[in-house]
Parts: sequence; C-alpha cells; structure tokens
Amino acid sequence: MRYLIALLLSLGLAAAAHAEKLRELANVAGVRPNQLVGYGLVVGLDGSGDQTTQTPFTVQSIVNMLNNVGIQIPNAGNMQLKNVAAVTVTATLPPFARPGQLIDVTVSSIGNAKSLRGGLLIMAPLKGADGQVYAMAQGNLVVAGAGAAAGGSSTQVNQLATGRVPNGATVERAVPNGMNNSEFVQLELMQTDFTTASRVVNAINGAFGPVAAALDGRVVQVRAPQDPNLRVTFLSKLENIDVTPAAVGPKVIINARTGSIVMNQAVELDQCAISHGNLTITINANNQVSQPNPVSGGKTTAVQNADIQIAADKGPVARLPKSSSLRDVVRALNAVGATPQDLLAILQAMKAAGALKAELEII
Repeated sequence: MRYLIALLLSLGLAAAAHAEKLRELANVAGVRPNQLVGYGLVVGLDGSGDQTTQTPFTVQSIVNMLNNVGIQIPNAGNMQLKNVAAVTVTATLPPFARPGQLIDVTVSSIGNAKSLRGGLLIMAPLKGADGQVYAMAQGNLVVAGAGAAAGGSSTQVNQLATGRVPNGATVERAVPNGMNNSEFVQLELMQTDFTTASRVVNAINGAFGPVAAALDGRVVQVRAPQDPNLRVTFLSKLENIDVTPAAVGPKVIINARTGSIVMNQAVELDQCAISHGNLTITINANNQVSQPNPVSGGKTTAVQNADIQIAADKGPVARLPKSSSLRDVVRALNAVGATPQDLLAILQAMKAAGALKAELEII
C-alpha cells in the first residue's frame, strides 16, 4: 500500500506569482483584538456541579457572593453544593469596541463539575492584561455536548465542561486607540519579507503618490489624512490595492507525532539513491510457575520469560530522479514505499545529503 504525503498548497504561493489585496498581506498597527479573562460561578446545574469537599474555592466564592447581597453564612464549611461550578470566563474584545457592544464569551469549568449543561453564568467581570475591567458577562450557557448515565453505565458526546454564552458580555470600557493621533499609519506585514515590503511601498506610491516608506522588512509607514473620516476612506482604498508578494521558498513541515508531512509546491529533489528496509521486533511472553519441593520451605513464584526476535528486511536501493514539480516529488517519495513515519527519517537524510531543496520544520 502506498502512503500519500499530505499537501497543503496554502503554505506557499503558486509557482506563478499573482497579485493579492493588501489587506491579505498586512494589518494596520494598533487595529487588533484584545483577550479578556475572568472568574465566575455557574448555577442551576442538575446535580452535576463541583464536589465542594474537593473544591473549597467554590464554597468560598458562594460565601463571597452571598455576603455581597447581604446574606451571612455562619458555618460555610458544611455547605454541600451540587448545582454550582467554578469557571473561567474568556472573551475576545474586537478592535474599536465601544461600551454597550455585546460579545460572545466562553465558559470552562476549573473544578470537578461533570457538566455545565443547563447552567446560568452569574455576572462576572472580564479583565484585560492591564487588570482593568472591560466587560461584564452573564447569561445562559449553550453546551454542545450531551451525556447520559444509568445503572452504572454512561455515555458522552463532545465536551460537557465547556460552554458558550452568545452575546453574553457587555463592553463597559473602550480600549484606547492611537490610530488617529499620528500623521502616519503603519502597516505590519504578516510575514517578514524585504521584497514584499518593497513591492507594497511601490504599489502604494503608485496609487497615492510618495506617501509610503518601508521602515524594515515588516513595517511600512504611510502618511494618511488627519481627519478621521478621510482617514477611514483612505484606508479603505489602501487595503484594496493589488500587490504581488515575493515567491515563497520551498518548505516541508513534519509533524513527528502523527507522521503528517506537509510541503508547498516549490520543493525540489535532486537525483539520489535511497536504501530503505523494515525492522521487525517480535516479543513472545512465556510465563511459568516455579514450584518448590514440598519440604524445601520455598514459596511458589511466577517466572516471566520473554522470547525476543529481531528481523531486518533487506531494502533494495531505489533511484530517485530529479524532480522539479510537486507532482514529481510526491511520485518519487511514494516510490520508496515507506510509511509516513519512515519518511521523516528519509527526508532528514536527504536534506543532510543536499538532495532535498527545501527548509525542514519539525513540529
């Protein structure tokens, strides 16, 4: 059986260069999302919440919440809660978010709750990396998983300890953005490349005049109108400019855990010869019982014996022709007849010998 190599052409551009929109190659500096995180409680669970004897922070959170609403618990250590779960709440604050805007939140159990299905998230503040509260989250959870248990048997589909609250958080604070405070706007390329940066500058200057300059291989500085309305119009036209990026170099990405191999179509092979054989190890267990003599005073013990055999197949020498196209490279590697796990070692050896013209990246 021949093993195919996974091909992901999106890792690189096609052999023939083609133009792309500038918005696909670069981002405007400062226009980015921000991560928010918080801690909260999910209530209303059907007996599937945290076991409070093992999660004391859940009891402490309940006591603090009840104290905030004027209820005093004299002996909180004896509380037995089954319908409450302590959770982390995360959300992504989009660029230019304003107070009152609604965003989705993800809720995940941090205790030993069996399921969050049917729960209600109580109001939880969401903070940014600076420690400031930017949103408040609350609402009914939507859990994609499902599970059932009866008579000691159980079944489950997907994950029950994580759920989402659509539009569950309200933005309370806007993130300061200095995009309109400067004379210039900076474009950050998604991949550092001096050739692409130079072509971006030429394309912008060709459309708007001498307003762009490259600061390095990643950042292009563009002079933009000061008026916010005119600047938005300018950026709208800017991001739709056609730019021909630099050709991507040959690259092979190998996942050593799964044996997956991904390459772009710039990979080439030089003529080489490969010898590949299989190594088979067989282990047979031969367990016996050692029975002492009746008057020796010894004890009956189990003796574990193993019969190990190693067989090495003689691999023929395969000649691989020079291959300059992706189709020829795949055909040549499949001709070796190795598994994806074996191809990892073969590609590394070919790279060391100079027969593989590509950058190897192992993840």
